[in-house]
Amino acid sequence: MSAGFGTGAAEATAPGNRVVLRVQGLARSFGALRAVDGVDLEVRAGEALGILGPNGAGKTTLFNLVSGDLRPDAGRVILDGADITALPPHRRCRLGIGRSYQIPRPFGGLTVLENLLVAATFGGGLAAQEAYAWCDEVLRRADLHAKADALAGGLRLLDRKRLELARALASRPKLLLLDEIAGGLTDPEAHELVALIKDVRSTDLAIVWIEHVVHAIVAAADRILVLNFGAKVAEGAPSEVMANPTVQAVYLGVEP
Repeated sequence: MSAGFGTGAAEATAPGNRVVLRVQGLARSFGALRAVDGVDLEVRAGEALGILGPNGAGKTTLFNLVSGDLRPDAGRVILDGADITALPPHRRCRLGIGRSYQIPRPFGGLTVLENLLVAATFGGGLAAQEAYAWCDEVLRRADLHAKADALAGGLRLLDRKRLELARALASRPKLLLLDEIAGGLTDPEAHELVALIKDVRSTDLAIVWIEHVVHAIVAAADRILVLNFGAKVAEGAPSEVMANPTVQAVYLGVEP
């Protein structure tokens, strides 16, 4: 198919000028806990933004606010220039947000291909014939074609992670949210997954990836943003951010 991941434009070698995601002053509290505290960020077409931070820093809450699983107390979420802050998750999916979860959530009683078809038809809005052709392309790119007819519930962890990513891609997103997708994998398995993500981001797809496996996210991200106590403490090129004394103190436990 010619659609490709993202919006269907030709492959890009560097992030484009189009801002796919803009988050402005996003905030969310749970009682006295300020989980996300006035976060601003932008992600452009073809760009991968990595988000790091210790446990409880607000990373997953930020994702839930972008995907629509949570409503913010303040701030806005803008996708491709449209304010989607008030929209529910299924509307955001149809508009171009695909998401993976830290713990893979396949439909265990369906095959790998059937999992993708659900995403392509209900999330991507594709008709049956087009959905089959698109899912076949996604399976090949995710290196799951040989397992297309296997039940998703019987897959090993790496393949469940691949399926989690592939199912998000099957919905034809403009923006892909990856939630600790390398978690629980061995180093060689994490390297395999990083290679797949690098391949995916050769298109105009915008990616936001939160992760605890630092070497994985450093290898694949254009920029890294670090959160602590719900607030942004650093943002920039991976090498600059990882050398930042504040980042080393709050994330790596290194005394400043």
